[in-house]
Amino acid sequence: MHGYSENKEELLKRLRRAEGQVRGIHRMIEEDTYCIDVLTQVSAVTKALERVALGLLDDHLGHCVAEAASQGGQVADVKLKEASDAIARLVR
Repeated sequence: MHGYSENKEELLKRLRRAEGQVRGIHRMIEEDTYCIDVLTQVSAVTKALERVALGLLDDHLGHCVAEAASQGGQVADVKLKEASDAIARLVR
C-alpha cells in the first residue's frame, strides 16, 4: 500500500484537471493565441502539477518515510535519501 492511497481520488482529480489544461494549451497554440495568454495557462498547469507533487511528497513522508524511520537502520537511510532526492528534483 502506498502512502497516497487515501488521497488517490483527489490526486487523480487534480491530474485530470491538469490534463485538460494541457489540452487547452495545445489548442491555444494551434489557434495562434497571444503568447502571454498561453504562458499564463502554462503557469497554471505548472502550479497544478506542483500541488500533485507536493501532495505525493507529503504522503510519502507521512507514510513511507515515517514507517521506515520507525524500523531504523539502512531501510530508514534509503527512504530518507529517496525523499531528499525527490525534493531536490522538485526545486530544480
